[in-house]
Amino acid sequence: MGIKLERLDEFRWLIPKAGHMRVPGLIFSNSNMIKDIQDDQSIIQVINVATLPGIVGYSIAMPDIHWGYGFPIGGVAAFDTEEGMVSPGGVGYDINCGCRLMTTLLVADEIRPFLKKIITGLFRDIPTGVGSTGLVHLSRSDEADVAVKGAQWAINRGFGSPRDLQTTEDGGCMQGADPSILSDRAIKRGLNQLGTLGSGNHFMEIQVVDRIYDEKKAKIYRLFKGQVTIFIHTGSRGFGYQICDDFLKQMAKQTAKNIPELPDRQLAGALLKSDMAKNYLAAMACAANYAWANRQILMGMSKEILMRELSIGPKELGMNLLYDVCHNIAKIETHTVNGHKTTLCVHRKGTTRALPPGHSLLPEIYRDTGQPVLIPGDMGTTSYVLSGANGAMEHSFCSSCHGAGRILSRNQAIKKAKGRSIGREMEDRGILVCARGKRTLKEEMPEAYKDVSQVVDVVCGAGLANKVARLRPLAVIKG
Repeated sequence: MGIKLERLDEFRWLIPKAGHMRVPGLIFSNSNMIKDIQDDQSIIQVINVATLPGIVGYSIAMPDIHWGYGFPIGGVAAFDTEEGMVSPGGVGYDINCGCRLMTTLLVADEIRPFLKKIITGLFRDIPTGVGSTGLVHLSRSDEADVAVKGAQWAINRGFGSPRDLQTTEDGGCMQGADPSILSDRAIKRGLNQLGTLGSGNHFMEIQVVDRIYDEKKAKIYRLFKGQVTIFIHTGSRGFGYQICDDFLKQMAKQTAKNIPELPDRQLAGALLKSDMAKNYLAAMACAANYAWANRQILMGMSKEILMRELSIGPKELGMNLLYDVCHNIAKIETHTVNGHKTTLCVHRKGTTRALPPGHSLLPEIYRDTGQPVLIPGDMGTTSYVLSGANGAMEHSFCSSCHGAGRILSRNQAIKKAKGRSIGREMEDRGILVCARGKRTLKEEMPEAYKDVSQVVDVVCGAGLANKVARLRPLAVIKG
């Protein structure tokens, strides 16, 4: 494709404003990964987003950027609330797809003999896969409560403790949710999927902390070397997917009239002042709250399963929620632009918030450290716990990367895995894997993803976050 970039420093690359671009593009990368990014279609999506009305600052791409629906996955874009727009493509189909990391008092060397028993129990009792249904079956009124109350709904039913809300983004509940505007199909899809992991890149991992980079922050985060942690990655399931799909169809009809200069109809959206935009944000909040309730329930289920399989009590397990972050969301936030505080609608698609120390939105426990930023790798490599840094406030609307980022499509990965046993390869690496089918393992093979360590080095080198700890997988559940 050969789009010319201007190198600003070791980790930042500028796409100069040209044509219909209202702002420049800004890519966080290193000299090694930028070559692939420069030749990828996702860079065109960065440029397309830069043409949208009301966008401020830059159209931003993190080092894990790859092709997505309309907006690139790994993209950040902020829009002025007076003149800008909201776009479902800038949030994604899996609204509030996110990560939850739980710490324990368990030591990896001590549980290793029981690892197969533990992962078998988790896989048996936690529903996974496409269209899976959970143990929590909702009435329509229950589902409306979930959509409004989020993680609190699950806690009220015995899944976890009220203190979990302190270490969940937004306290596990986005305000402004309105279930009355949801379609009948979205409601039906959400009735039986609460408490399910899902499919694709969603997972649950048993991990071990194998490296500490910042002892002081690690202690506050309750992390220590050799410790067993549980990492969950999932979202709003079919409920959120349907909400996105419903509004994309509605907005596509109006966008041609209201935003005629749109370069790609997958960028369909609505001006933030419009009723359509307000309705989408209210529906999106419903899906976000459903996702927080889902992860809260999965945390509660995993706690009970671990205690059962290890024949221990809650004090011996010592499970605590380190943090829960969402990846796919649009939020009304206040940021400083050109020296002035401005109210913006910040789209984070395949990116995560990264609040620096002292930020007013941080819970008291993390006010001095900055927000925990959870970065999962592929199922064969390490994950990272970072802390938000001041550079994120300056350069990326308090945002960071969200994972490794794909380099192979699912079809490409399946072709590359032909004739191989990915499960056996993982086991040879000392990682137990349970999945509903061989296809999932092929789609999610480690070679399908970028090197997460390089991705993390970029966001840390650029000052968006700081390393706290590294986690290595011991056992993985995939849908």
